[in-house]
Amino acid sequence: MVDDNKTPSKALNVGLWVVQALMALMFTGVGAWKTFGAIPDLAEALPWAGEMPGLVRFVGISELLGGIGMILPAATRIQPKLTGLAGVGLTLVMLLAIPFHAMRGELEAIPVVIVIGAMTAFVAWGRLRGAPISGRG
Repeated sequence: MVDDNKTPSKALNVGLWVVQALMALMFTGVGAWKTFGAIPDLAEALPWAGEMPGLVRFVGISELLGGIGMILPAATRIQPKLTGLAGVGLTLVMLLAIPFHAMRGELEAIPVVIVIGAMTAFVAWGRLRGAPISGRG
């Protein structure tokens, strides 16, 4: 049971900000690349991009918006709960990436996906339960 009167530790809050910043940088960069990059160029690095261009654009937009959501709502304190929800959404993307890569025989990608998913799940938990940020007002 969570004690709602207990102030979250400074270490937890700092750890969350560090993970949020890392995830924001990674997801906005990769998301922008998948969203705006030329499909033939993407297909050189991601063979599935050439086979499923609609999916790569959808994933790119999801990652780009999720990356922005990792920082912007919390930093501005405007609807900061959206940062936790961005963590939930990106965790879902990572969970869906595991069977996708497994079906394609890209088993070497799965440990990285699991680590990234754990980091986004940490942000989701932290900003929704462990150390939520209060909104303006």
